[in-house]
Amino acid sequence: MSDTSDDRYAVSVEFYDLLQADDDRRRAERRFGEAGRHARHGILDVGAGTGIVTQVLLDASTVPVHAVEPATAMRTALLTRLASLSADRRARVTVHPRPVEATDLEEAADLAVASNVIACLDPDTRRATWRAVARALLPGGLLLFEPPPATLPAGREAVRRLGPVRVGPDLYSAQVTREPDRDTLRTVFTYRVERDGHVVREEREAFSMWPAGEQQLRGELEAAGLRVVRAPSRDLMAARRPSR
Repeated sequence: MSDTSDDRYAVSVEFYDLLQADDDRRRAERRFGEAGRHARHGILDVGAGTGIVTQVLLDASTVPVHAVEPATAMRTALLTRLASLSADRRARVTVHPRPVEATDLEEAADLAVASNVIACLDPDTRRATWRAVARALLPGGLLLFEPPPATLPAGREAVRRLGPVRVGPDLYSAQVTREPDRDTLRTVFTYRVERDGHVVREEREAFSMWPAGEQQLRGELEAAGLRVVRAPSRDLMAARRPSR
């Protein structure tokens, strides 16, 4: 038995669905719903997180879905979400508890998606991910992903505020900021729980992101055997494994 656990997202997972699920679901339906409906063999969800995109892909398709989520905290939430689905939907999901490059998937899918994950991969891991996705796709298979930021900001900046969302007497919210940290982008989530106008809890978690411009991503994808194609929406990039 191997221990693959880690503490990534251990803070954020408590708040994630409460503050972000509705927006993430709408975004996933817009970005991936149509492609999911056209999948005929299988779908690969890279960085499945709490399972919002996984569920959208299950709802849109009738094919097997491979949900890759190595982070223990997120995978716990993913399996909790799957537990609430019907037995026939659960039967179509395989949960992979390791990074996609450590799975043995070969020609298992004609669609791969990576939502809100590529920016969190260092360059070496990102390139390994492209190679793993290329192996997992059937000839002609499509990859859709959210690209990382192209450049670093000049300084610290506020990104957005999440919530507030009420749970009983409490208001849950988060403030998201980011700042350059050498060659990475440090993104900080500060979560607050307020009651009667007073902060009763505050939690913080930071993540590193690696910027990459479009030309750099094109070069990496092509080196992995994937050809960049037109994406279905402006906030995505797309690539295909060439047909034989």
